Amino acid sequence: MEIFEAIRGRRSVRVYKKDPVKEEDLKKILEAGILSPSAGNSQPWEFVAVRDAKVKEKLVAGSGQGKLMDAPVVIVVCANISRSSKAYGERGVSLYSFQDTAIATYGMILAAHALGYGTCWVGAFNDSAVAEAINAPKDIRPVAMIPIGRPAEKPKPTSRMPLDKVLHENKF
Repeated sequence: MEIFEAIRGRRSVRVYKKDPVKEEDLKKILEAGILSPSAGNSQPWEFVAVRDAKVKEKLVAGSGQGKLMDAPVVIVVCANISRSSKAYGERGVSLYSFQDTAIATYGMILAAHALGYGTCWVGAFNDSAVAEAINAPKDIRPVAMIPIGRPAEKPKPTSRMPLDKVLHENKF
């Protein structure tokens, strides 16, 4: 799939078929995450692939996102705060770790779409509840969750602001 086709065709999918995610496809999706750029090449991402129903139940309890149960796999994308802080101190902790994991998340979402899977970026959750659900160490902070599965729905495109409303030349 051509990159612009992937960007234009991607939708937030919230209903999944029960078909498992092929292991080789999951590795390709995760590889798209680790191929993402990061500040100073710090690569602060950590990924937890959740397939276990009991762990998914805890993710649902910490997020209110019941549809996570339907996805064969949920990737919890985490920021390794200490890895980001080594070169950049507080800015690495408060900004770069989140920018870097966000771009890794989007890379994985596009890769999943290109492989025929549906995903949805889940960012609304209780950080400590999700961290506890995945047994995250102290310096690991959950940033996003990506449910992945074959889509059981075909969402329509959502409206977008036109470029001329958001583009500014040289200054506002």
